[in-house]
Amino acid sequence: MKKIEYYLDCSSPWTYLSFRGILELRKNREFEIIWKPILVGGIFNSTNPSVYESRKNPVKEKLEYSQKDMDDWAKQRNIEFNWPKIFPINSVKSMRGVFYFIDKNKDVEEYLEKVFKAYWTEGKDISSEDCLNEIITSLSVKADDFLEFIALPETKERLIQNTQELMDRKGFGSPTFFLDKEDMYFGNDRIQLIEKKL
Repeated sequence: MKKIEYYLDCSSPWTYLSFRGILELRKNREFEIIWKPILVGGIFNSTNPSVYESRKNPVKEKLEYSQKDMDDWAKQRNIEFNWPKIFPINSVKSMRGVFYFIDKNKDVEEYLEKVFKAYWTEGKDISSEDCLNEIITSLSVKADDFLEFIALPETKERLIQNTQELMDRKGFGSPTFFLDKEDMYFGNDRIQLIEKKL
């Protein structure tokens, strides 16, 4: 079976769009998703500081089109976006939480959907343990176990390693996909190209 490595950070709206898109694609094509949580801020700091520059000095026309583009994709993916008051958000705890669901063989996709929705639709603070407790409790996960896991040094290191791994593979943001280890695709709107390749 084909494998698609999926580097993602829930702090990105385009990643929420791609999350829905890749799951939709899997209904029609046979492949396994290898979940690779990252911290996209670490990438921006190291290899892609232009993101911060464009936020400081946005091009009005580009910004307006980007909003339209996002709205169009949101309709396509059946997502309700309500821009959160806290942006950018510190997603480090929620991203470490992905490893918990992978390691415990629990439904990582349901966890990610709830994190995405909490932030991008409901405007909740996914950096807070209270918010994460609410999410994982709804998934029948013990809060103490989860919080203890995401605080482990080895869990923290895994997120750092994934982030570095993506940069070593010439990646520069979220979402990034790799098909057959070498074939890289960046962005929500590349899923159609992945489908053609599959």
